[in-house]
Amino acid sequence: MNFFYHGDCLEILPTIPDAVIDFALTDPPYLVNYRDRTGRSIANDVRGDWLDPAFSEVFRVLKDDALCVSFYGWTKTDEFFNAWKRAGFRIVGHIVFAKSYASKARFVRYQHESAYVLAKGSPVLPAEPVPDVLPWQYSGNRLHPTEKPLSCMRTVIGAFTKAGDVVLDPFAGSGTTCAAAKQLGRRYVGIELDATYHAAAQNRLADRSAIAA
Repeated sequence: MNFFYHGDCLEILPTIPDAVIDFALTDPPYLVNYRDRTGRSIANDVRGDWLDPAFSEVFRVLKDDALCVSFYGWTKTDEFFNAWKRAGFRIVGHIVFAKSYASKARFVRYQHESAYVLAKGSPVLPAEPVPDVLPWQYSGNRLHPTEKPLSCMRTVIGAFTKAGDVVLDPFAGSGTTCAAAKQLGRRYVGIELDATYHAAAQNRLADRSAIAA
């Protein structure tokens, strides 16, 4: 099972059967109307009306006693928290990825990304839990304006899955989660709305050298 869909996850997730996904790792829009220096943007990055239905579907397709790791926009933490809890998730962990550089500076210098670990049911504890602070390697954002580092996604997937597991990313962007899953011998289901990012991900997943980077 390796699928990378082009389309809206609110339309594609309902076509996936109940309880077939082992683990979800995703980087949804942060609801900040982000634009990078070249003007690239992210769909659905203004309002959070998709949060509840999207994470309800993620909860449904996950197997019992499974985990979801989701990045989030810290200025909209309340909206993400409420959506996760309404979907049925319990918050069981938080991971901070420490950057060696500041991506922005206002009242403080922003030198981290973060994600919550969400549980459906009572997942088995990992044999070797990862630290809750991990190093961040700059991706270069070549394929996507908020492209996550392959090394970070590989660390998270490796900690919470085993070979052959199915990893879901409903906001897959340039396919980093899926590339990391493939590299580790996991199967993947990715969904991306934007045609440009979807095409970049498809090319990436077909290119062995890109996956190994």
